[in-house]
Amino acid sequence: MTRNLWRYSHLVLAFSSALFLIVASVSGVILAFEPISQSVKSYDVIPLEGVTLAQTITALQKEHKEVLKVTVTPDDFVTASLVNEQGETVHHYIHPVTGELLGEVTEKSAFFRWVTNLHRSLFLKSIGRFFVGLVSLLLCFIAITGVLLLAQRQGGFLKLYSKVRERDFNQRYHVILGRWLLFPLILVAATGVYLSAEKFHLLPENIDQLDWSVLGNPDVKHKPLNQQKFFAETKLTDVRTVHFPFSDDELDYFEITLRNRDLLVHQHTGEVLSEVTHPFTQLTMRWSLQWHTGAGNILWSIVLAISSASVLFFIVSGAAMYLKRRKKKVPALVLDTVNKSEVILLVGSETGTTILYASALAKALKEKGNTVAMTTLNEYTSYPKAKYLVALTATYGDGDAPRNARKFEHLINKVQQSHPIGFAVVGFGSMDYTKYCQFAITVDTLFNTHLKFNRLQSLFKVNEQSEDEFLKWVTHWNHRTGMNLDVSLKNHKKTIKQSQRFTVKEKTQHNLDDTFLLRLKPDVHSDFQSGDLLNVIALGSHRIRQYSIARIGDDMLLSIKWHRQGICSTFLYTLQEGDILEATIQENDSFYFPQEAPAVWCISNGTGIAPFLGMINNNIDVPVELLWGGKTEASFDLYREAINDSISQNHLLNIQFAFSQTALKMYVQDALKLQQITVAQALNNGTVFMICGSLKMQDTVLAALEEISKTQLNRPLSDFENQQQILTDCY
Repeated sequence: MTRNLWRYSHLVLAFSSALFLIVASVSGVILAFEPISQSVKSYDVIPLEGVTLAQTITALQKEHKEVLKVTVTPDDFVTASLVNEQGETVHHYIHPVTGELLGEVTEKSAFFRWVTNLHRSLFLKSIGRFFVGLVSLLLCFIAITGVLLLAQRQGGFLKLYSKVRERDFNQRYHVILGRWLLFPLILVAATGVYLSAEKFHLLPENIDQLDWSVLGNPDVKHKPLNQQKFFAETKLTDVRTVHFPFSDDELDYFEITLRNRDLLVHQHTGEVLSEVTHPFTQLTMRWSLQWHTGAGNILWSIVLAISSASVLFFIVSGAAMYLKRRKKKVPALVLDTVNKSEVILLVGSETGTTILYASALAKALKEKGNTVAMTTLNEYTSYPKAKYLVALTATYGDGDAPRNARKFEHLINKVQQSHPIGFAVVGFGSMDYTKYCQFAITVDTLFNTHLKFNRLQSLFKVNEQSEDEFLKWVTHWNHRTGMNLDVSLKNHKKTIKQSQRFTVKEKTQHNLDDTFLLRLKPDVHSDFQSGDLLNVIALGSHRIRQYSIARIGDDMLLSIKWHRQGICSTFLYTLQEGDILEATIQENDSFYFPQEAPAVWCISNGTGIAPFLGMINNNIDVPVELLWGGKTEASFDLYREAINDSISQNHLLNIQFAFSQTALKMYVQDALKLQQITVAQALNNGTVFMICGSLKMQDTVLAALEEISKTQLNRPLSDFENQQQILTDCY
């Protein structure tokens, strides 16, 4: 509820003030260059820290007939109002020690005056000032609600400046610029509010004034100005303005404004006759003006320009994110009620993306004649007719539940089910987060420990909303349930290169397991890696069959199981040396060899060894262990030559076997359990485990690794999955 409050507040404040913010932003960028143009002028000829007020006044009185006023600007320029020989009042920049005229003080350009009026009041005078002050206040609230949302998404205020994991351009840089420009934006907005409040006399006013009736002490002797203590000790860095006496009369004094007080000073003795300390409101007013305008500080003026420009980006990127979220509506789909449905889809979504995937799944289920209901995890209840339940959920921030799933943990322990239901959980998240798919892990655990739910398949995680990975989960689901769903994602765009021609360079005979190797040479140079997939459509068929690729030099090597009734495998088996095959390559970057890993364990069974043949062949520095499962030792003869070459060239450290049809019957998961301590040490040391082969093998291997991780390291396997130490590509 709190998160929604901040989000809606942030949205409403931004949209309600967008037009005014655009005007203020554009004019603010322009005005930020005015103090820069002033600061670059060469009138700061000498550091003012070493110049006394006596030096400057003496030099001016010597060089000029009459001096009216001296001002020290925020840029540390010294200006003087003088009466020239013609009796005209002129304003010049002066040398603070010699009194020399350096240049005439010019008025602000008409353009900057125009922009200033627009920025301050929108040309509406007092009414405009009110709106500008109000928008400044709204900008403060926008910044505050924004930082609260960011803290929730990053996992707390202590992680506010941790790595930004968003991939969407608008969202990513909305976050990055927002947190780095947070202080300047709040400062600009707050000072804008303060300046407006002063304009409308909403701040306490100083009622103390200098006492012009006070008389000097007649016992104090007259002295030359440079011998008077006050003038001789006061540095120009402490001075803001000096109003000169109009005559030599004893009752005509210097009126001097320092940084924190006003003074009346006797012109002949240097005696301070009256003093008024500036109240806090006046000091903050001055500071607000300097911080808001950047006067006297080029660096801060540049920061102000960037901050003002960033407001435009925040408006555009915020609108883009809002429109993107609005587009993620659930497609029109007529579903069944939860009381009548055999398949229940429960959704947890923060931005709406997960709902799109669930809707595509619901549509595919309906097309196969299933009764389907789709609700949120917050609406979890009893399901009297359900056979299957699929939970598809994102994770918000640092492992939290998305907004429509926060009640689930309470409900699952409260609601009773009448009969057992098979379940599966699909988690959506980003591997950039330390708690990748954490809420999906929580949901999976809750279902798995519930007496009325039976796990159909292991928790499946989808990284960065990958449509390819989700479709891979659909393949797993079809394998488990036999539903043969054909899920169509509206925006599905596979990373598939154009169809190309391959020449069959070599094809082996099938072995006792009906497995054979097919070596292909691309007709043109092709950029692919071991682990990518080759999409093949057999003649007379419209269905794509995927095979894992091993890259050997410039050639492609496939390990294929010949199913004698299979259309595609039979088509490939009939190919002969010199034949042409047309196919497409699909990138599979989630299963590439980790070059920076301290070590790699490659675990496979049957034809799942294919990508590892190429990875090991191309490996140079990474220690690699290979664990392969097959029926008998003869089953491995197909790969023996390539593996022996890799061992002799130190590309492969060691190979282990698990044969299922020998006297010592063993599967790969059994081999892992026999060396629990070694496996646990490997996990703990950052070793990456790559698994390729059958789904059944994957499930048993993951279960074995989970058991080893818990018993030996007292840690869940998900810790290592989140560190990308577990990579799978199984079908």
